[in-house]
Amino acid sequence: MKKIALILSAVVLSFGLSAQTDVADARTYGINQTVTVTAVATNGAELGSIRYMQDNTAGIAGYGGPITGVLRGDSITVTGPLIEFAGLLEISTVTTVVNHGQAIVQPTPLQVPIPTVGEPLESQLVELQNLTFVQTGNFSVNSTTYQVSDGTNTLDVRVNDSTNIAGTPIPTGPINLTGLVGQYNTNYQIIPRDLNDIVPYVAPLYEINILVEGSTVLDGGNYFVGNTAVTNFTIENYGVQDLIVSGAIITGVNAGDYSTNLTTATIAGGASQSFTINYTPSATGSRFADIEISSNDADENPYTIHLEGAGTDNLASEPSANPSNLTFPLLEAYTVGGQYMAGSGATDYIVLWKNGSAVTEMPVDGTTYLRGDIIGGAKVAYVGAGTSFTPRGIIANQNYNFAVFAFNGQGGFENYLTTSPASGNVTSLGENINGYYGAINSSSASLVTDLNALINPHNVVTYFMYKQTMMETFELKDTVNGDSYVTCAYSGENKVFSGNFDWTATGYSREHTYAHSWMASWPADSPEKPEYNDQHNLYPTNLTEANIPRSNLPFGVIDGTVISQYLDGKKGYMGSQIVYEPRDQQKGNVARALFYMTVAYGFPFTGDADADQQLESILRNWHFNDLPDDYEIARHEYIYSIQGNRNPFIDSVDFACFVNFDNNVYESLGCLASIEELTQENMVVFPVPSNDMVYIQINGQEITSYEIVDMNGRVVMSEANLNAGTVELNSNLLESGNYIVHVTTERGSAQKKLIVQ
Repeated sequence: MKKIALILSAVVLSFGLSAQTDVADARTYGINQTVTVTAVATNGAELGSIRYMQDNTAGIAGYGGPITGVLRGDSITVTGPLIEFAGLLEISTVTTVVNHGQAIVQPTPLQVPIPTVGEPLESQLVELQNLTFVQTGNFSVNSTTYQVSDGTNTLDVRVNDSTNIAGTPIPTGPINLTGLVGQYNTNYQIIPRDLNDIVPYVAPLYEINILVEGSTVLDGGNYFVGNTAVTNFTIENYGVQDLIVSGAIITGVNAGDYSTNLTTATIAGGASQSFTINYTPSATGSRFADIEISSNDADENPYTIHLEGAGTDNLASEPSANPSNLTFPLLEAYTVGGQYMAGSGATDYIVLWKNGSAVTEMPVDGTTYLRGDIIGGAKVAYVGAGTSFTPRGIIANQNYNFAVFAFNGQGGFENYLTTSPASGNVTSLGENINGYYGAINSSSASLVTDLNALINPHNVVTYFMYKQTMMETFELKDTVNGDSYVTCAYSGENKVFSGNFDWTATGYSREHTYAHSWMASWPADSPEKPEYNDQHNLYPTNLTEANIPRSNLPFGVIDGTVISQYLDGKKGYMGSQIVYEPRDQQKGNVARALFYMTVAYGFPFTGDADADQQLESILRNWHFNDLPDDYEIARHEYIYSIQGNRNPFIDSVDFACFVNFDNNVYESLGCLASIEELTQENMVVFPVPSNDMVYIQINGQEITSYEIVDMNGRVVMSEANLNAGTVELNSNLLESGNYIVHVTTERGSAQKKLIVQ
């Protein structure tokens, strides 16, 4: 069976059409950017709504929309945005499919050993030989993951309940396994399509496989030598008869820099022999050659490996021109996508970015950078062969600056072209309200029912999909060494992790701000109701340190004993009541999530034994003192893009004035009632009693005027036209006695007692 790095004969299109982008190029595009590819489908409805497809460069998955009508073997042109679903790159919710009918030449499976099953082969059709299942018995009638072994390595096999494999006996002897290379979180897996993909193993007469420094390099694959003088490689024979190696030659532009001790060899069935490649660079820059190994394995004769070494300067060649024409075709409040024209003489690119100022930093030759690494004041947004990128961590109303540099080399031999990089800047969008609220008027007695009708119905995104939606597309951010981090909404913890995000591995959960047990429909998760999975209400939190301590407690301000605390989130007593207090940056978000849930689903706080302990006044305080920031606006716009409805209390702060959330009814007094209450609660006069300086402030508000009134109602001190966070008074100017301090703010007025000794 032919083992080649690229499936060169996989596709001949029935109608002679070509794609806008080949699959390998499409796989380099940034997440959320739209691609168009032409390829052949390698599965049909037996795997549900997903279709794997490949051309002569690579494979990719497509999901949903019109692609569900595609048959195995159809040649199709597919358009849609890229996402990563649990690590699997796919064209998600495909927008258009042009079906050209059955391809004249169908893809043939690429024969590979277990260790090569990884990202480079993702979504391709492969075959693995001489494996045994770890499990015995029957395949489950439900979708289940099994393992196969080659005697040394194991690999996951995902058997879907929609295939005719489900419920059949698990083979007990050696098998050949054909299927699609999938990925779920950190695990790669083979997905067989039907019983024809699992057949008894028949040993070949002879079968060549080559390991370079212990790892298989497929026929037509690449190996980077660097500056290693002697590289070891091993020829394996998977067959039962002698593999006759008749010769090895080195060709290519720098063939003179390479040599090998392999001439001829006879390798018995199941055996192997080792040889070397010798490298001595004769000049600076990248040095290229091919080693071609001839044998009696006819379908891999010769077996070719492309070699690249660094020159005498221990660097690859410098590109001749940097990329150009940097544009931003993807621009929202929550994401930005850049594209650029390829440079000259370059294999890879590195994108640096900064918020608020131009990128003046440059990568350093001989240094390997990963996404998230820091260079001066800039951060690495992308490293790879593609000509597009989507940085993570975009929020609303920010000016982002980018610079794109071309380079060659890897592993500490990189050579960057640092003059005249492609550069540009773009400002992320803000609120996109447009005419969403139409004729809705806060002075109307029907405001609550009008908002409820506007919010519902909306697109339902399942609780399971929160990982794909909010986490992988919005919440996750880059940090150094190619790692990622997620922020706990309640505590402010930044949890760093490697690879793909997994709830269990990171110890995180999807927290219902409006607790699940508060919902009148509780339990609302089986089957899921919209209130259970509403993305406006869910935030990522550390499970043991934040989610479990909060449980279904009401929110409040702890003024007594703290029971437990993790970073800026804590559980404790507010008076005699046990409450949970999140970090300050989340308090307004909490309030607006609860306001939204109350109006969207008719859940007044008085409807539940726990919820009726939730003080509306606390939430109003948080709402006005922690107004929507650019993170919350970006998150809101993203949820609007997938769920199709908005949170009115983010878009219009004053809507909260006109709803009595205790009973979910209209509040006719509006802000005249609620803001006066808020202002009174936050007014502080200290020290009391006083015999020196007195300080007056209202947390989160500026004082515009004040009056000191004695017990006879006379104004004894006053000042207007202020704009002060704190007013300082000398109480020595007042006679001993009791006074009332009246203050005015833009949000209302308040008063407190003052005692002068």
